[in-house]
Amino acid sequence: MKLGVFTVLFSEKSLDEMLDHVKASGLQAVEIGTGGYPGDAHCKLDELLESEEKRNEFMEKVNSRGLTISAFSCHGNPISPDQSFAKESHDVLVKTIKLANLLNVPVVNTFSGTPGDSEDAKYPNWPVTPWPTEYAEVLNWQWEEKLIPYWKQIGKLAKEHDVKIGLELHAGFLVHTPYTMLKLREAAGEAIGANLDPSHLWWQGIDPVAAIKILGKENAIHHFHAKDTYIDQDNVNMYGLTDMQAYSEVQTRAWSFRSVGYGHSIQEWSNIISALRTYGYDHVVSIEHEDPIMSIDEGFTKAVNNLKHVLIEEAPTEMWWA
Repeated sequence: MKLGVFTVLFSEKSLDEMLDHVKASGLQAVEIGTGGYPGDAHCKLDELLESEEKRNEFMEKVNSRGLTISAFSCHGNPISPDQSFAKESHDVLVKTIKLANLLNVPVVNTFSGTPGDSEDAKYPNWPVTPWPTEYAEVLNWQWEEKLIPYWKQIGKLAKEHDVKIGLELHAGFLVHTPYTMLKLREAAGEAIGANLDPSHLWWQGIDPVAAIKILGKENAIHHFHAKDTYIDQDNVNMYGLTDMQAYSEVQTRAWSFRSVGYGHSIQEWSNIISALRTYGYDHVVSIEHEDPIMSIDEGFTKAVNNLKHVLIEEAPTEMWWA
């Protein structure tokens, strides 16, 4: 495995400055935003799609520093009832898949999306309980009429371009658990897999190691985000795990994203890395920094240091003792 970073946190730096910083930090890979929620600070899709010369220049900047691109990321909502945002998300995703193919980037990360509750909806609707039964009816309609048809189309496109899709299991979107990931994968094809982020699993009550076992057995982990979550049980008792307070309300929130090692122990992160290796993941561990009580540089540096202690980089040797 290699250690990398989701470079959106360095959006204020130029591409060269960002790559120099990543290299100097001892990392081997970058995950680069191409649009949608992550923005496109370091990768202008249209410019690169239109010019082979610019694509060569772009890759030379990466390769000359001994780095690789683990994934392009364009998280959005391509099945949103907001037709303008849905089209924007779809267009960026399609262009990103095409650019990934041209540059031999193996994975494109995004969200599955969430539609509304009908064709007349104005806003996304995320059902989380089967009763009253209208919620279950909405969820079934969303899957059958919106989610599966869309991702069948994208799965086919990704396969044609030899690119894997990494869907982040993020609450608020229809694919947010190992079960929903595998359900969509069964319907839309093996190009669809997970961009597995433990931080979103912990606050849903899902053990990341167990999730790795479930998805790893199906070869359904296409990318991995390294981000932690601190769960404040006192605040959970007040607000529940579906706490709607702003992320800035750290003192009262039920949970907050943290830098690696500041929500769960290094031993737990060691277990996660070992599970990834055991169940066949040998790609990049990509640091994502969204810690509300640390600066960008400090949160990033601490994540790098903690992960270097547990990352398994080399292939296993023959079992000489057995």
